[in-house]
Amino acid sequence: MSVDVSDIVFWVTAVIAVAAGAAVFIVDSMARATYALAASFVAVGVAVLLLQQNYVGVIVILMMVMEMAVMAVYMVMFMGMNPALMPMSMVHGKLLSLGIAIGTFVALAIGILLVDWPQRRGSPPADVTAALGDALMGPKMLAMVVISPVMVATIVGGVVLATRRTRYDRFGDDLKQRPARDPQPGGVGR
Repeated sequence: MSVDVSDIVFWVTAVIAVAAGAAVFIVDSMARATYALAASFVAVGVAVLLLQQNYVGVIVILMMVMEMAVMAVYMVMFMGMNPALMPMSMVHGKLLSLGIAIGTFVALAIGILLVDWPQRRGSPPADVTAALGDALMGPKMLAMVVISPVMVATIVGGVVLATRRTRYDRFGDDLKQRPARDPQPGGVGR
């Protein structure tokens, strides 16, 4: 029995994905949970790449890394790095969440075991990745290319308009005002 390197990498990434996913609920800060979630999704993306689904694997990795990077930037921007690293519980409603998770797992496991799975009809296309991309986007690709920057601009504009104070309000136009004039008192060390 020979062991293929891709099999080893697949199982290693599977273990990393599950361990990092569990770490999201174990670590004690928002920043660490963000990085653990990013690591979990990168491992999932690598596992998907090993399944020869190149398009989906690359999209998972790129989307999740960028999403977690944006989340970390906003976290540091609005909270500062120290509050983002402060201990806090990342799990809320523990008993209800645990009950829902166990119930969902049992229902899905029963469904997997009891459902009659259909027989395959036809054969897969020659290029599965191209067929998947066409099925996901098809003629809507141009619309998504146009809409994506508009959505990013809307998010950034909304955050700018929703923020009451900026570093310039606190530190002056030249960012040299000391101590900072903080219209919203509180925070670390006060």
